[in-house]
Amino acid sequence: MASSLQSFYVKTCKLPNSSSPRSSPCIPLTSPFLASKPQFRPIRIKSADLRYRTKASMADIVTPKSKGKVQVFGSEEELAVSLAKHTADLCSAISKERASFTVVLSGGSLVKSLRKLLEPPYIDSVDWSKWHVFWVDERVVPKDHPDSNYLLAYNDFLSKIPIPVGNVYAINDALSAEGAADDYETCLRQLVKSKIIDNSEGTMFPKFDLMLLGMGPDGHIASLFPGHPLVQEKEKWVSFIKDSPKPPPERISFTLPVINSSAHVALVVAGVGKASAVYSALGDVSNSEVLPVQLVAPQGELTWFLDKGAASKI
Repeated sequence: MASSLQSFYVKTCKLPNSSSPRSSPCIPLTSPFLASKPQFRPIRIKSADLRYRTKASMADIVTPKSKGKVQVFGSEEELAVSLAKHTADLCSAISKERASFTVVLSGGSLVKSLRKLLEPPYIDSVDWSKWHVFWVDERVVPKDHPDSNYLLAYNDFLSKIPIPVGNVYAINDALSAEGAADDYETCLRQLVKSKIIDNSEGTMFPKFDLMLLGMGPDGHIASLFPGHPLVQEKEKWVSFIKDSPKPPPERISFTLPVINSSAHVALVVAGVGKASAVYSALGDVSNSEVLPVQLVAPQGELTWFLDKGAASKI
């Protein structure tokens, strides 16, 4: 494993105004920073303001525009099939206009839900050379640590696709949480300048093509947890946390303004254990505490991918 990981990040140099070894954001970053038309029928569901249209075991839930498009699937397997098509279609469309397709991953079960991209037709049809991969959050641990989001993505996805190794942007795990967050933001700013990452019109924040988010049972996204001050960060692109309520305690995370500057956000949620948080976000309910997932409101498009367990309370 160590030799395989090492082959994934080997070239280093220094960023401007940085004393830490790191590959240039303008060239490969490889340091240890590193058929048939559906027929739908409206059916009432529990919430008075919601209705869904069914086709077999998949449903589109109609919600207020601010809550995005919501799709419910009969199984996580069907969810994964649809997510692969969604991702591949976006890659194809954006790659025709730009030289890069910027994708942001999260940890947890999200990477598993991308597994259909590893199968035909996508493994052969997707232009993997255009992909540039980032993390919405990361645990400040070595890359070969079991808690590393990088390691999870490498083992289950990145090592199985022909993506250029320099197009994978991991954190510098030799730094402190604060240092790693600052370092990652510096990298992103350089990539915006070099036009690898698009720039959000009217804001100072980067505009990623596709932000793939999971959600915890408590409604947290990235490493933005309910009630934590980091949820209120408005200026930084990348911040850090040393007191995460979920171990490990030290992490870095994209801030909400960066998440909400994305062109496309996919919220991928599976399992009945997350149904209450989904209901808080999408149902006709008022909570005294606003969950971080409820604050996801991108400038671009928001699409929910839910299995029937996660959608069981709406």
